[in-house]
Amino acid sequence: MTPDIDTPTNGLPSRRKLALTTAGALAAALVIVFALVLPAEYGRDPLGTGRLLGIAALSAPPVQAVETPRDATLYKPSQLGPIGYHAGAYKVDSAQFTLGPYEYVEYKYRLEQGAAMLYSWSASAPVKHDFHGEPDGKPAGTAESFDKNDRRDGHGTFTAPFSGIHGWYWENTGGESVTVAISSAGYYSDAIEIGMNHARRRHVLTPLATVRSAQ
Repeated sequence: MTPDIDTPTNGLPSRRKLALTTAGALAAALVIVFALVLPAEYGRDPLGTGRLLGIAALSAPPVQAVETPRDATLYKPSQLGPIGYHAGAYKVDSAQFTLGPYEYVEYKYRLEQGAAMLYSWSASAPVKHDFHGEPDGKPAGTAESFDKNDRRDGHGTFTAPFSGIHGWYWENTGGESVTVAISSAGYYSDAIEIGMNHARRRHVLTPLATVRSAQ
């Protein structure tokens, strides 16, 4: 009589048991490959186990830090396409002025050519307004107007077309006091208030790190 292939002979496992054992080992190997080896070694994660186990990052190439362009400074950008790179963080500022009847004030920031700022200002009543810049190296009083209108507020961005001081002239042409408040952020080095007696006073700017630590 021929022995059944499922019946062990000579104390050895049957062919069926060997086939099942082999199939189980192959299945386990496939699970290990798809669940562990592919995510960790090749960045492929078909089962999502690499993400769940946190091993997918093992196959990622090391991050290489790119240095800021060498010609960029804190206040003067290095222009690469639409992006102007600076060597440090921008600053923030806010100020408020009360103008009596027929009084005026100028408030300006020093910006290098290509440096940018974001601003928003508002007044409690319409004021005479002139947003302009004074180029470095030009005679005193030389200015280029960018926006000259009677306004109650202004919001926008500005990129300095030349190095110098850039900012606002506000005049109260009414018979009641007017309050003007401004907030800004940008790569400026100074904030200068110019009063009716032409005296200049510097305002203290706030580094971005100070704002972050206060949050």
